[in-house]
Amino acid sequence: MTVEILVNVTPRESRAAFIENGVLQETYIERTNRLGITSNIYKARVSRVLPGMQAAFMEIGLERTAFLHVSDIARRDDVSPELAAPKAVDIRSVITEGDELLVQVLKDPLGTKGARLTTFITLPSRFLVYMPHGAGVGVSARIEDEAERARLRTLVESFIPADYRGGYIVRTVAEGVGADALRADMVFLERLWSVVGANGFRAPAGTLVHEDLPLPLRVLRDLLGQHVDRVLVDAITARERMVNFARTFMPDSEAKIELYAGNRPIFDLYAVEDEIKKALDRKVPLKSGGYLVIDQTESMTTVDVNTGAFVGHRNLEDTIFRTNLEAAVAIARQLRLRNLGGIIIIDFIDMEADDHRQQVLQALSKSLAADHARTSISSVSPLGLVEMTRKRTRESLEHLLCRPCPVCEGRRYVKTAETVVYEIFRELVRQASQFEVQGLMVLAHQDVIELLLDEESAALGELEVVVGKPIRLQTESLYAHDQYDVVLV
Repeated sequence: MTVEILVNVTPRESRAAFIENGVLQETYIERTNRLGITSNIYKARVSRVLPGMQAAFMEIGLERTAFLHVSDIARRDDVSPELAAPKAVDIRSVITEGDELLVQVLKDPLGTKGARLTTFITLPSRFLVYMPHGAGVGVSARIEDEAERARLRTLVESFIPADYRGGYIVRTVAEGVGADALRADMVFLERLWSVVGANGFRAPAGTLVHEDLPLPLRVLRDLLGQHVDRVLVDAITARERMVNFARTFMPDSEAKIELYAGNRPIFDLYAVEDEIKKALDRKVPLKSGGYLVIDQTESMTTVDVNTGAFVGHRNLEDTIFRTNLEAAVAIARQLRLRNLGGIIIIDFIDMEADDHRQQVLQALSKSLAADHARTSISSVSPLGLVEMTRKRTRESLEHLLCRPCPVCEGRRYVKTAETVVYEIFRELVRQASQFEVQGLMVLAHQDVIELLLDEESAALGELEVVVGKPIRLQTESLYAHDQYDVVLV
């Protein structure tokens, strides 16, 4: 498998594309006027404690207050949020209104919701993640070789003094890395935390204490591993910063960072721009002729699988099975590409054979294994729906690049011209009965006016007799299809 990372940098926007075998798998976008704040560390003040929700609203200097749940508050005897969560602790015994504390953003503000916070601070470097409130050493589950896991854990533990406060997680990219590189990362993280802690102590509430790296450098830290063949970047200055970063933290990978000097825009390679546009479509075609329908709502994302034009060559069950297998792989890619998170419900086409259902779930699970975000397939509902979750930390591609349609207000539908005509008829009667006027004028979209003058002209004439007033029509080119006004004249 060939793996490449494309980085496109302009003065107001940075984008990165993760390519596997010439196919776009993930895209990252960062704009200067809408920088993500996930992983940023703030000095926060408790503005309101909500005992009923066991949570608090926090002022961190943003437009909306952020949200902190009791399970995300570190205490002296806690080493991780997983250990803290089951404890029945009243939030009022932990924090009170007016308290100031250091917090880290778990999730960007999404829609109308404020940022999600934690006090379990984590500071990532190239090979390690430092947890000031943690203890011990953990190893990424993606490192499957038990001997390598034991080697890495032993190495890191050997560098930790007996009375040391804090813990470490060994990242996936540390597989095969030597002791010197791990020790250098630990020294860097210790120094970084000392600076962050000192700044946090002095800073007033509502202050940004530590900011995560910009996108081009964050991509190197999080994605550039031994499996990546090259990184292409189209800006000289950005490449220099990336090379300097790599020289300091990942010298073995410095040679992989290349300047793209082609005539075509870098995102035209592998049709990345076209793939991003397709990722905004509701309907996703499959090679077999089937298709997916993906809908995002406030609470969840739904994926519907359809056979479409695929009729198969053997029987109906085989056709359904093959469509579902192809869909499972495509769904895993679409979740990464669109950055869909939270609760996801997948409606595969019903299959009669149990072994077919198991193979489809295995195909989905195998395809999700390459996802950088944490995913979990929880169960298959009694109705045959596959329920799963995907960790959401930032806006989806659709929410980042689009806004709700001002005409339909996100409903995806507008009223038909016929429906609007009958609404106008009712409004004309209402206005004529309430006010003494000489006449009435209807302002509406061209399609509505044409319908009134054509198919509904007889009904309009009858209405003039009923109200006893002349009715004039006027086209308004700037009106939406279901927008109209009745003017008294």
